[in-house]
Amino acid sequence: MTTTDSTAPDVVGTRAPAHTPRLDLAGAAPEVYKAMVRFDSAARKGLDRTLHELVNIRASQINHCAFCIDMHTKDALAAGESVERIVQLPAWEESRHFYTPRELAAIELTEAVTVLTDGFVPDEVWDRVSPHFDTEELAHLVAAIAAINSWNRFAVTARFVPGSYRAS
Repeated sequence: MTTTDSTAPDVVGTRAPAHTPRLDLAGAAPEVYKAMVRFDSAARKGLDRTLHELVNIRASQINHCAFCIDMHTKDALAAGESVERIVQLPAWEESRHFYTPRELAAIELTEAVTVLTDGFVPDEVWDRVSPHFDTEELAHLVAAIAAINSWNRFAVTARFVPGSYRAS
């Protein structure tokens, strides 16, 4: 397992702690882990894989989940996503031409659901997003966003170590 140098500076000039795992979630709570895997699998049904990976990457960026950014970037690349679109994702509002209207809607909803402290999910966002999806797709999209946010919280808290994941 790879760890970071414990003396590596972080973005504010202090020393970042070594990135060592705190908890083996799958081993310590296998039923919780299996339930999350089932939930994640059910949520993604009916969603385009590219759209789903963009949602996963964007939520993971917002939540600063290095493990999930690593995993979902690799999965997106393996599915044929371009490096350019992945790199532009943090600045999607200024890079709208890289994404379809449907992808933009999903990314906007991802941000609203992920950052609930910014006014919950505003009606304006819902009104812009909902025309791009039917009711079942919207339900799956909301569930997929909830799933990645849950995975982010598990991974950040348990300190899943980024870099070891290999896309299938």
